[in-house]
Amino acid sequence: MNATTPTLLYQHLADDVASMIASGTLRPGDKLPSLREMRTRRQVSLTTVTEAFRVLEDRGLIEARPQSGFYVRRRPPLPLPAQSSPSPEPSLVSVNALLWRYMRIAHAGTFGCAVPAAELFPGAQLQKLTSEALRRHSHLLSDYGKPAGLDSLRRQIARRALGWGGRLAVDDIIVTNGCIEALSLCLRAVAQAGDVVAIESPTYFGVLQLLESHGVKALEIPTHPVSGVSLEALELATRHGQVKACLLTPNFSNPLGSLMPEANKRALVEMLAERNIPLIEDDIYGEFHFGRERPLPAKAFDTCGNVLYCSSFTKMISPGLRVGWVCGGRYQAKLEVLKYINSFTTPALMQQVVAQFLESGFDRHIRRLRRACADQVAQAMDGIERYFPAGTRLNAPQGGYVLWVELPPQADTVALMETAAQENISLAPGALFSAREGFASSMRLSCGAPWTPAQDQALRRLGELVDAHLQMA
Repeated sequence: MNATTPTLLYQHLADDVASMIASGTLRPGDKLPSLREMRTRRQVSLTTVTEAFRVLEDRGLIEARPQSGFYVRRRPPLPLPAQSSPSPEPSLVSVNALLWRYMRIAHAGTFGCAVPAAELFPGAQLQKLTSEALRRHSHLLSDYGKPAGLDSLRRQIARRALGWGGRLAVDDIIVTNGCIEALSLCLRAVAQAGDVVAIESPTYFGVLQLLESHGVKALEIPTHPVSGVSLEALELATRHGQVKACLLTPNFSNPLGSLMPEANKRALVEMLAERNIPLIEDDIYGEFHFGRERPLPAKAFDTCGNVLYCSSFTKMISPGLRVGWVCGGRYQAKLEVLKYINSFTTPALMQQVVAQFLESGFDRHIRRLRRACADQVAQAMDGIERYFPAGTRLNAPQGGYVLWVELPPQADTVALMETAAQENISLAPGALFSAREGFASSMRLSCGAPWTPAQDQALRRLGELVDAHLQMA
């Protein structure tokens, strides 16, 4: 074999794959065989296949997806939504009326609810662990338990926090009924009715509903779909003492999917600590990263207890268990009292099941869940690029499982929601994600379900409905 043969082999392989892409045999978004599968099929070395795939990447024909493999590259990406530009004045929140309209149809359709599909959760394992917990810890059904939660669960949470730089003790953690209770307790600890709380724009409508229920004013801060909340705008907004607290999601915010850079997180924590403004951090999506490493939360840079850190296992393990938690920093004692008043405790049996799963099966499960979400998001992005009309803008999240779609300005996604619901297609209109019902031409699509031909057809039909809506507007 002469010295040029290996080069010719990988070039031939790359050319063969490129011709299949050009002919449409391999379409944008299709997954390629693994390196080892390709080696076996073509009877070449792993080095040859690796080099061929590198050539195809350099040509822009294929792309690697972390922990998933190689895929035919999608079309040139749609432009990103612009950084938001909300009103600089705080306002009372009013989203409940629209929220109930949305909730009536969200579960019946395809892209409405921001939760992974049931088949992605470890149902069989959790059933087994529940039976085991009932057998070994039957007293959990006849005991309220401690308001702060089971030591076994809090110990597992503290251990796992080491992975993101958290140095937590068992007593630093309070178990809650999901992340919503954790956020609600934090709001009550740091703000009163009439106070101003800074939030991202857009932000999760559950946060807006909390602000509304507590009578707190929202100050929406400009937010970029890639890097998150604008530190410059937040610095200006917090100069004069008007803002009493901030409630932010630095890691893969819902609905933008933005990821605040580590340097920004550090600067955010330092700035708010200097100004004695508490930061309530929602890190419910921190484990849903598409890259190899989990991004650090803002809490990792907290040296004085100014960050109230909230998370939950509802999105990762099971929504029905309703187990979340909060680390309150210097507000911990106040949170313990508020937890006692609010719900006294979180069901101990559910806590025990989660504790056992964290010890025995969580790591493998969360890796599978991350891979599934990354693939589902990529498939949905490819479909939006193919089926939606010109002028559409789309975020490119690095984690999570939601997409923020910005349509041309004449669109009304509340009206589009009602139209799509008639065909069992659901979406979350942009007005849900703003205190002032802004973002009228935007919408959030959930990618929590495994991608199927039915999903693809529903997205194609939604694109047709969008096109027809725009023509009538």
